[in-house]
Amino acid sequence: MVLEPDPEPYGAWWRVRGQEADGRRWYTEFGANTPVEILAHLTDALLEPAPEQAPPIWSPLTAAGWSYERDEHGNEIARHPDGILSLERRAVEPGETFHWRAQAAVPNGGGGFRRIWHAYLDDQMPPHLIAAFTSALASDEPVQRGMYDVPHSHLVTQEQRGPQGEELATAHEARLKAIRAVARKTRRSAALATRGGPPSPAVPSAAARSR
Repeated sequence: MVLEPDPEPYGAWWRVRGQEADGRRWYTEFGANTPVEILAHLTDALLEPAPEQAPPIWSPLTAAGWSYERDEHGNEIARHPDGILSLERRAVEPGETFHWRAQAAVPNGGGGFRRIWHAYLDDQMPPHLIAAFTSALASDEPVQRGMYDVPHSHLVTQEQRGPQGEELATAHEARLKAIRAVARKTRRSAALATRGGPPSPAVPSAAARSR
C-alpha cells in the first residue's frame, strides 16, 4: 500500500496489488477521504479464504434501495438514493476489459460535480473481494468520526455516542491484534501447504536413546 502526501480528489492514496495462485494479477486503488470502514472491509476479506460460491455483488446495493441499470453492452451502474454515491462496472469501448469505479460527488453549483472520494477496482479481482467492497458501500451502520471532522459535514448527521477517547483507542488496538493473529495463521497455513504439510517428528538415534 502507498499513502500519498496530498489529498488530491482525483489522486490515489491507497493502492493494493494482488496475484492469484493461477498467476492472475489484479489492482485496486482508493482516493483521499475514502471511508476507512470500506477499506477495512476489503482488507479483512483479503485474509479470508475465497468461498466456494461467489457471493452476490449487486444485490446488497439494491436491497439497500440503490437503483440499478444495465445497458446493451453489459455496462452496469448502481446509484444511492441520495444521488451522491455511485458504483459502475464499465468498459471504455464495447468488448474491452471491464473495470469498477465508485465515487461520491456533490454538485458544484455550476452544473458539474465535485468529487469527495473515489475507488477503482480491477475486474480481475476475486469476486468475493469485490463483493466485500459493495457490501461495505451498502452498509448503513454509523461510523466513528471526530465532531465535524468530515468533509461536507452538512451532508451527515453527527451524534456524540459510542466509545470515546481511550476506550476507542483500546477497541482499535484490539481489532489490530485480531487482524494480526488472522494474518499469522494465514501465513502459517500457506507455508504448510507449500511444504506439503507439517514436518514429521524426528526419530532419535540409538546413541541419543542410550543417553
